[in-house]
Amino acid sequence: MKKYQGYILAFLVILGLGLMAAWFLYDPVSSFSLSVPGMDNRKKGPAASAEKVAIGEDFILFKSIPDVPGTNWPRFRGGQFDNINKENVRLVSKLGDPAAHILWKLGLGEGHAAPAVYDGRVYLLDYDEVKKEDALRCFSLLKGEELWRRGYHVHLKRNHGLSRTIPAVTKDYVLTIGPRCQVMCCSRSSGAFLWGFDLGREFQAEVPFWYTGQCPLIDNDTAVIAVGGKSLVIGVDCKTGKKAWETPNPHNWKMSHASLIPMTLAGQKMYVYCAIGGVCGIAAGGPGPGKILWETTAFAPSVVAPSPVVMDEGRIFVSAGYGAGSALLQVTGSNGKFTVKVLQKLKPQEGLASEQQTPVYYGGYLYGILPKDAGALRNQFVCCKGNDCKSILMNSGKTERFGLGPYIFADGKFFILNDDGELTIAKASPAGFTVLDKTRIIDGQDSWGPIAITGGYLLMRDSKTLVCLDIRAKQ
Repeated sequence: MKKYQGYILAFLVILGLGLMAAWFLYDPVSSFSLSVPGMDNRKKGPAASAEKVAIGEDFILFKSIPDVPGTNWPRFRGGQFDNINKENVRLVSKLGDPAAHILWKLGLGEGHAAPAVYDGRVYLLDYDEVKKEDALRCFSLLKGEELWRRGYHVHLKRNHGLSRTIPAVTKDYVLTIGPRCQVMCCSRSSGAFLWGFDLGREFQAEVPFWYTGQCPLIDNDTAVIAVGGKSLVIGVDCKTGKKAWETPNPHNWKMSHASLIPMTLAGQKMYVYCAIGGVCGIAAGGPGPGKILWETTAFAPSVVAPSPVVMDEGRIFVSAGYGAGSALLQVTGSNGKFTVKVLQKLKPQEGLASEQQTPVYYGGYLYGILPKDAGALRNQFVCCKGNDCKSILMNSGKTERFGLGPYIFADGKFFILNDDGELTIAKASPAGFTVLDKTRIIDGQDSWGPIAITGGYLLMRDSKTLVCLDIRAKQ
């Protein structure tokens, strides 16, 4: 037996080393795939629109009121697409008791859809969780009374909220895109149904992660909608509902959560779109509306929520979350021909980036909230030059962090909402960040819907409550 002990010992040593090596080399998650938030609920192609939806089928008239001219925030990011209120209305720097400023509040279906305002009426695309329907609701701005409701039945499952888009409103029309890509156009004043279609069923669009986040655009009575299916973008006549033009989609780019933003360069008006696949400029007029004027795949994250920020001299800032960071693009044009190049491409820790909200460009500077993966400055409100997004000139500090909440510039101040419904009023410039007031308005969560300000009234929401504040300063 002694003669075999050496062999047995050697065998056990080799076996032990082998098992140890196997243990170190074994990867228990080697068969796992990368998980992108929302992928568990993503639906593709025809499956996204298997349910046939009778768009605009339901209507309730509650009350009629006259228009109140002069109170307008008609779409996502306001009349000039910059999220800056330019009205000559003095606003408070301190709220004091918030209850004294609340005009009204009302419950909503779970989501992040924000309101548009036109002539004293508030328009909001809600989701009625009891009736299982998208509902375009019209309210009085001053009293919060519901005036009418136009809806249609569509089944949704919770996916970090339900509705999350802002209507586009003009003198005659109100246009919506629902969570599952149903488009509806109604009369602004009466709520009469004009037309509607399903982007999935009719254009093979895929419902994006977390449902539709794109806010529609009406430009000269043409509805402009990013599709990301058999067409990249379409223009639809608001009066007839007939397609006026379409942009081909040769690279099979998909619909993102970003919205189309107008831009004029070298005498050519265009729509800038950050799709899943790349960024492009699409002709808005001239001899070939819908034509792709320029495009780049240099910035092509798998999830895009912030919309492009159009700045001076053809510069465009684009950003996305989940490590994508940002890019500063330069578009140049002459004689109808356009080129695009990347001036800067940055990781979240290297400069300005945004996960959900779209930064504000004011006075030659970009202002925004850094994402959670931006290192020491994460979730802080920061500022950089519009031509250099790498150099952060100002930050709000370790004690002033804001999560994924929205912000807006009005009366020389920023109104910033954190995730939990706390509203901060601040002065911000490249020289510094000064908190003027900080007040919790709603005891809620996921306060991510964009803020609207018009006529001295501020509209904000959390996941289930909409609030209207009177923030006019006393004369």
